Amino acid sequence: MPAPSPLTIATQSVQRLVKEEKYYRKELTQQSERVKKLEADLKEAGEDADSNAGFVLKQEQKAVDETRAIFAPLNKRIEEAVQRLEEQIAAAESENAPADEINKAKEALELGKSVEEPPVA
Repeated sequence: MPAPSPLTIATQSVQRLVKEEKYYRKELTQQSERVKKLEADLKEAGEDADSNAGFVLKQEQKAVDETRAIFAPLNKRIEEAVQRLEEQIAAAESENAPADEINKAKEALELGKSVEEPPVA
């Protein structure tokens, strides 16, 4: 089996980074929902609140902040991977690479360009 071409490597890189970004976005949503639930539970309990509840809430909020912090560098890596993929597509088209490989690369390119801006607080 021949080694993957630079175009294939660049395509897979963009696909992997986009998948990673979607995973972190999903994780952020889940963490935010947990924080809202904990805040609501804490308000509901009032003075009867478990002394540990405040600590748990802080830990969950810290996890949300850490997840949010991942988006800026991840999106920069996606931008760089998209740029490399564009260069590889141009090179592959000039070298008459297989059409299916170029089509997969273009689909990955669209995926990479469609990544939203990082969520804010």
